[in-house]
Amino acid sequence: MRGETVFSAKLMINNEAMEASQGATFERIDPLTGDVATVASAGSVADMTRAANAAAAAFPDWSQTGPGERRRLLNAAADLLEARTPELIAAMTGETGATTQWAAINCGLGAEILREAAAMTTQISGELIPSGIPGSLAMAVRQPAGVCVGIAPWNAPIILGTRAVAMPLACGNTVVLKASELCPKTHGLIGDILRDAGFPRGVVNVVSNAPGDAAVVVDALIAHPAVRRINFTGSTRVGRIIAEFSARHLKHCLLELGGKAPFIVLADADIDEAVSAAAFGAFMNQGQICMSTERIILLDEIADHFVGKFGMKAATLVAGHPGEGNTPLGTLINAEAVRRVRSLIDDALQKGAVLVCGGEAHGTLMDATVIDHVTPAMRIYREESFGPVAAIIRVGSVDEAVTVANDNEYGLSAAVFSADVNAALAVAMRLESGICHINEATVSDEPQMPFGGVKSSGYGRFGGKAAIDEFTELRWVTMASGKRQYPI
Repeated sequence: MRGETVFSAKLMINNEAMEASQGATFERIDPLTGDVATVASAGSVADMTRAANAAAAAFPDWSQTGPGERRRLLNAAADLLEARTPELIAAMTGETGATTQWAAINCGLGAEILREAAAMTTQISGELIPSGIPGSLAMAVRQPAGVCVGIAPWNAPIILGTRAVAMPLACGNTVVLKASELCPKTHGLIGDILRDAGFPRGVVNVVSNAPGDAAVVVDALIAHPAVRRINFTGSTRVGRIIAEFSARHLKHCLLELGGKAPFIVLADADIDEAVSAAAFGAFMNQGQICMSTERIILLDEIADHFVGKFGMKAATLVAGHPGEGNTPLGTLINAEAVRRVRSLIDDALQKGAVLVCGGEAHGTLMDATVIDHVTPAMRIYREESFGPVAAIIRVGSVDEAVTVANDNEYGLSAAVFSADVNAALAVAMRLESGICHINEATVSDEPQMPFGGVKSSGYGRFGGKAAIDEFTELRWVTMASGKRQYPI
């Protein structure tokens, strides 16, 4: 039963589990029961420096390790992650209130991310570039960048924790993973798995910190002279801070931030298929996914038909105790998240929106909620809810649908539904988003795809060859034959 097991999470530096330098700890509370889920080491600035120093010391040897060995270790880690799935599920559900189903999906995709990174170790290539200087052989060469800091969030902790380190390791970098304060045990297990897979001392380090110390420890990691890359997945508010810290030290930063994904349904769409995709996209993991469907944009002629079916589907998506495993939704991450979502719902209803279903919360449990007739005057039209609520916006034309979809600071994921794939593609190409799916949900992830957003959803791309660009240095190297004549 939840609440009976209290996890312990320590720092992992140089492959050794250790307490924080001052013995400090913090508690992560189970969001449903209020019991202590984890007692974790609260790392200080000194601990962050130790971790970065360990990664820096390991970098020369690891950066020269061949692709075959890097591939072998990443595949071994994927095997171990799959073998330790029950342990990961227990930690993730206890710390985040996720359902067992979502935790299992995290484990499956986490293993795929490691295997994809393993496959990419032999794809880190350069090119020969024709030179205008006789006898000069010019090359563009990709080399490991150095120590990479990965800062991962709580909402998909195994997917995003492995993503924060897998490609940096494949490219020959050493890493420091800063665990989320909301799931230190879950992220710590990723470090344990990589260590147990055989990664050498110092190549992988995992640190955690008390919530109140986040700013100072992150600044210390970014400022460390050996750190060359920072990747962060999380809110746009915190992403701006990470970007500012990184810019201050002229460090390359990869950011995947918030979203407000639009889901456009054209008049000729398969309504049943669209309803199914919208329900998954809006309510999986209680809507706590960066790609979650937050705005459903409907052409007037099919709006009533869609809302009728969508409301019936959403009404079946109830929240309950994740440990009992008999409801499709689990808990929101904390009471503050419930207050934020409720405030958005209340604001919309006060300004004329219509509640189709849901809307009530019991502690951190909230059933799927649908609000119709949302307008720009309502906060939920623009603000990210990051909860189990979908806003219906009705429009009179395709052009208006595109305008509404783009009328937002975010630009991560989007979807368009239509029986005419050419028409849907024409709409998709006009949307301001890093990702767009035609006749599919806004929530989708494959480790080989270039994953990232535009506008306030961040910059840079995780996944496949795009990630190689993020985690390597591109160098110009020449070799001359013969003698040169210089002007002085």
